[in-house]
Amino acid sequence: MRERLVLWAYSAGWRLVRSLPERSAYLVFSVLAEFTWMRQGAGVRQLEKNLERVLPGASPMKIKTVSRKGMHSYMRYWCDAFRLPDWSSERILATCRAEGDGPVREALAAGRGVVMALSHSGNWDHAGAWSTLAMARVTTVAERLRPEELYERFLDFRKELGMEVLPHDGGGEVFGTLVRRLRTGGFVPLLADRDLTASGVPVQIFGDTARMAAGPASLALVADAALFPVSIRYERLKRAGAPARWGTVIHFHPEVVAPSTGQRATKVQAMTQACADALAAGIAAHPQDWHMLQRVFVADYVSDIVPETPGGAGATGGPERPRRAG
Repeated sequence: MRERLVLWAYSAGWRLVRSLPERSAYLVFSVLAEFTWMRQGAGVRQLEKNLERVLPGASPMKIKTVSRKGMHSYMRYWCDAFRLPDWSSERILATCRAEGDGPVREALAAGRGVVMALSHSGNWDHAGAWSTLAMARVTTVAERLRPEELYERFLDFRKELGMEVLPHDGGGEVFGTLVRRLRTGGFVPLLADRDLTASGVPVQIFGDTARMAAGPASLALVADAALFPVSIRYERLKRAGAPARWGTVIHFHPEVVAPSTGQRATKVQAMTQACADALAAGIAAHPQDWHMLQRVFVADYVSDIVPETPGGAGATGGPERPRRAG
């Protein structure tokens, strides 16, 4: 029943938001952002815990200010997502710009595949639609959602934007497909700042340990593809005689080159850490656009272990395993 209600809510929202005038739609999501932030639910509290690492020494008031802006950025992403299928190619191109894309275009022109490691920042769907129009068709991976019909809706949404989307839980078959795409000059962006598997790579980021996805570095090594960390953020666009509109900026960091020596696991570790360093710089520069309302740091998982108590789970079978959020 809960899954059916979730599907109904998303479906109704999708229809309503696409039918509203643009200013009204974004106003609704701005109000939702304010309400959600003031409510201080689990997601907002986790966002603030994450921001405390990004902004060490910041006052509680500063953290609250950034988390409030963060919720407005996050809700802007969702309003964009609902309305993106109705955007023209001209609007997608006009409201997105790239920084540092020269080396990426050179790799693609030479027939070399490109892997991009992204953080959950800004609007990656807008960036993917722009990339498909302006650089090369995007092949990416999506986390499977429940209910299944909702997942299919999101697949259709991204396909409408011109992307090829593979299921995250497809295992080796998905990895093999991505390798084949890259070996023929493919363009593969992957969200990498939160590990969704048991094979994540431990990295140091913002002075703490987190686990990042190993996929981008592994794919680059196996397919001999170029690896670029990418930061995405929002920016205000001025329009003569019209209200300002939000646009997307795609910042390509310098290529992460594989170490010349060492075992594959060692190379993956070094390349993933290099991606973490680049993504951390992008997040620190624009923390309000990092939509990380889930736990990402190892210490936050460990803090959820139930302490041993006489007669409790800890006394009979050891501590309970950390519980993942989201």
